[in-house]
Amino acid sequence: MADQLVHLPQQLLVLLLFIAPFFFFFLIRSMRRRDGGSVRLPPSPWALPVIGHLHHLMGALPPHHAMRDIALRHGPLVRLRLGGLQVILASSVDAAREVMRTHDLAFATRPSTRVMQLVFPEGSQWVSRVSLADLYPSSRLAELISRRPRQMRRHRDEVYAFLDIIIKEHQENRSSSDDQEDLDLVDVLLRIQRKGDFPLSTDNIKTTIGDLFNGGSETTATTLKWIMAELVRNPRVMQKAQDEVRRALGKHHKVTEEALKNLSYLHLVIKEGLRLHPPGLPLLLRESRTTSQVLGFDVPQGTMILVNMWAISRDPMYWDQAEEFIPERFEHVNIDYYGTDVKYMPFGVGRRICPGIAFGLVNLELVLASLLYHFDWELPDGTELGNLDMKEEMGAIARRLHDLSLVPVIRHPLPVDK
Repeated sequence: MADQLVHLPQQLLVLLLFIAPFFFFFLIRSMRRRDGGSVRLPPSPWALPVIGHLHHLMGALPPHHAMRDIALRHGPLVRLRLGGLQVILASSVDAAREVMRTHDLAFATRPSTRVMQLVFPEGSQWVSRVSLADLYPSSRLAELISRRPRQMRRHRDEVYAFLDIIIKEHQENRSSSDDQEDLDLVDVLLRIQRKGDFPLSTDNIKTTIGDLFNGGSETTATTLKWIMAELVRNPRVMQKAQDEVRRALGKHHKVTEEALKNLSYLHLVIKEGLRLHPPGLPLLLRESRTTSQVLGFDVPQGTMILVNMWAISRDPMYWDQAEEFIPERFEHVNIDYYGTDVKYMPFGVGRRICPGIAFGLVNLELVLASLLYHFDWELPDGTELGNLDMKEEMGAIARRLHDLSLVPVIRHPLPVDK
């Protein structure tokens, strides 16, 4: 009996240590209750101290691939903590519809660029590029320690200095001539600024020019590479597209915008290419302006929303043979580029949709039609069709990890201007 009394305090201590975590768990839950109810947050995978769920994105897969795997395990709406950032991941048509359509006003704000740089930093060694300022954007100390903000400001200043030279040259050329012909974009923007009908500062002009180059040039080139890769992997589709282009052009030897109207199958090829390889960010980024609900879960104000349109456009629930390149799937369905059907939104949707859709599509159609009309395409010697690498590079744009190498064989000579 005496021995039992001696050991009783130790037994009580062990019991208290066992009970304490459960006590604090229920205490925290009770503190979160509001007016008799509790905040119902989306499910979440296991997290680590400090970095949260960032380790789930640190594997060999690109982030949007890893996020699809997370959604398959935990559901169409998942809560993630990336360092100090609270993020909600939406990976289904229903979730995307509520974010982009039903509650579009609540999610109309675009988050800061640091969030994008955290999720999609440039280069294959993306984990090593994540900085403290990215993980904890509200921390002034982290911003002072990190080099990223200083690098961003330096790059911006370099680009702006270059654009200042271009704008100054246009101002000097126009001041010595009143010729209204051959106006380019910079001339038009400067004319709007001079008239004063619309408030347009020089910084606005520089930002507009930069956005057009950043958003229009690389995305079109990247999309073209992906479509050419898919065509080479699918000889039937390649032959059908070439036959249409060559039949429509005949011996004119030059692709024009007027000729594009008769290339219906080429349009299907491009639409399917954009489904599998959306231009720009594979994720649509938003920020909740107010506390809202999505699929019955609470989304607190200030939470970042990532809509994984890459995963949605490859979801077998919405697409037959989702991973296959089949342009005919769009032949008898009314799906446009403007996000009318949320399962297909390569350019975004709603208030934040890409404003350069028409411009980008025409450029893509002209170049692709020319490549298919003038050349047959072959793989280099030693490359087998089944071994064509289709891996993506991790970055803000889903580029090919390795360059696409094809051998052109002239079918119709290129036109020569006389």
